[in-house]
Amino acid sequence: MTSSMVHTGRDLLRQCVVAASAVAAIVGSFIGSGAAGGTPIQDAAGGALATDATPIAPGGAAFGIWSVIYLGLIAYAIWQFLPAQRSDPRQRLLGYPIAASLILNAAWILSIQFDLLPLSVPVIVLLLAVLVYTFRLTIVTRPRTLIEALVADGTVGLYLGWVCVATAANITAWLVTTGFDGFGLGSDAWAVGVIAVAGLVGVLLAFRGRGRLGPAISLSWGLAWVAVARVTGDLVSPPAAAAALVAVLAVIGFTVALRLMTPKLSASAVTA
Repeated sequence: MTSSMVHTGRDLLRQCVVAASAVAAIVGSFIGSGAAGGTPIQDAAGGALATDATPIAPGGAAFGIWSVIYLGLIAYAIWQFLPAQRSDPRQRLLGYPIAASLILNAAWILSIQFDLLPLSVPVIVLLLAVLVYTFRLTIVTRPRTLIEALVADGTVGLYLGWVCVATAANITAWLVTTGFDGFGLGSDAWAVGVIAVAGLVGVLLAFRGRGRLGPAISLSWGLAWVAVARVTGDLVSPPAAAAALVAVLAVIGFTVALRLMTPKLSASAVTA
């Protein structure tokens, strides 16, 4: 047997850490939703992350994507725990970064629950960095099966795309609470600028991921709900809504174009 096929105590430890981290993240999600006695995220931290707190905040229904992401993370935690995955070299690469993202996710929820909005900013930025690194790992290695492409690559992609939107919204919310006035440029101008950056990030992810769907779907979902919130909520901003829709079209357009330009790649290499 090759060294990569030999089961070790470290492999079992990795599997246990991933599973335990998934449990911690799920518990945190219940607290963050208010279902376990915590304050719903949109009401915590003085309402800084509420739908109408800033022009970058997505509509409340956008957060429903967390259910899909958490389902994917639970599926991955169970799947990677199977004996067949214990010595898989790819899971050895992905396991701890995914576990780190889950711990950071729970830490972010706790920071909001304890009204520590300034602390939530470096936490979510670190979470984004970990997910970018994990996403890169899914690109430079190939999933062996369709199930792996869905529960590992697909989940990481969805997770990353949504956290891109959440990071922009989180930083903007914190800046607003500090009294930052955008150097006098106005909230609409800043909203358009931040949304444009988010759109460019989506295009970059499409390019780096060779048209992977996961990041494009969740990032576009978040931006689409930013547009909805800016035309139907209390904080109306037609420029922000228009910018968000343009960003959605750009991200989806580039992703589809890149998929069409890489027909020779196997389906599993671009499924996620």
